[in-house]
Amino acid sequence: MLYLALLRGINVGGGNIIKMADLKACIEASKFRNVATYIQSGNVMFESGEADHGKLVTRLEKALSKAFSPYNARIVLRPHAGLRQIVRDAPQGFGTKPQKFRYDVIYLKEPMTATEAMNSVTARPGVDEVTIGSGVLYFSRLIAKATQSQLARIVSLPVYQHMTIRNWNTTSKILALMDARTQA
Repeated sequence: MLYLALLRGINVGGGNIIKMADLKACIEASKFRNVATYIQSGNVMFESGEADHGKLVTRLEKALSKAFSPYNARIVLRPHAGLRQIVRDAPQGFGTKPQKFRYDVIYLKEPMTATEAMNSVTARPGVDEVTIGSGVLYFSRLIAKATQSQLARIVSLPVYQHMTIRNWNTTSKILALMDARTQA
């Protein structure tokens, strides 16, 4: 099966600097196949015969924490089909007006649910819009009022430890890369 591992908190604000070549080598050394990374924010595609997501997450987090200590790895794992569902189930119009809105997908680390996350995530009326998805929240905000957005507030909340955020362009591009791998 083809998977996507989204690492939390690497290469952000000068902390937890991990080179993608080193990240790829670590995942390969952990006996995962056809490993590829996308941009510097910790997006790793790989193949594994393991179907138990919990075992995969534990194995990856242990390997990454050991290789990049003192980094305490926390990842969000999605199978290819799960990422396809996230893109397919996006709210109508999500991602279609990039000149007017910024679009992000907030990926939730299991066992956190979207309903639980919504209890902590707030949206500023007239600026933000948040929609529940399957294991994600879709977050859009007006560019003209971006400084008023509540998105930056999320990172200060305890619930943020169970999330990682990727913009819509990154999400869409990773899906296209994963689709191309399965069609080859």
